Amino acid sequence: MSPRKHTVDATKGVLEIEWPFFGELSRGLALKVARAYDPELVIGIATAGVIPGAVIAAILGREFHSLTVSRRFQASHERETPQIFGSAPKEARGKRVLIVDETCDSGDTMRLAVSAVQEAGASEVRTAVSIRTGGYAPDFHAIATESTIILPWDREILVDGELRPNPLYAAAIEAAGG
Repeated sequence: MSPRKHTVDATKGVLEIEWPFFGELSRGLALKVARAYDPELVIGIATAGVIPGAVIAAILGREFHSLTVSRRFQASHERETPQIFGSAPKEARGKRVLIVDETCDSGDTMRLAVSAVQEAGASEVRTAVSIRTGGYAPDFHAIATESTIILPWDREILVDGELRPNPLYAAAIEAAGG
């Protein structure tokens, strides 16, 4: 999987999510889902959507699976195009499914995941994200912002055996005055 590209608009700011806040986002999202939908299966979009997906599945007491959607650079295009790797879980057949990702901007990844799960035979599919960052409207989201998001698991990376600040976010943090 290729690293995510980060574009920073300093006027929109940076939202650094700490683990406790992420836990509350997941809890709130699970409550929103439970009030309006009763999924039989939760699917997290790998890799980052697996974390909130697993938390939401645990809170709802539902079976959890993952679906790998990655962005690969296309030589003929300026942007990355999402692709499914593997297949949707066969357990989706005939079930009400909730697909979860960590953020959603254009909706390209989510639409691809929904299509794969529908093709796997799900009876109903709804979508949820922790943070809505763009124009695509999932069925459920915990918060919405246009800020650059730094998730707790993206903040640091392992370099020569030590945790160091992730260089992908250095410009975003600097632009925000951090």
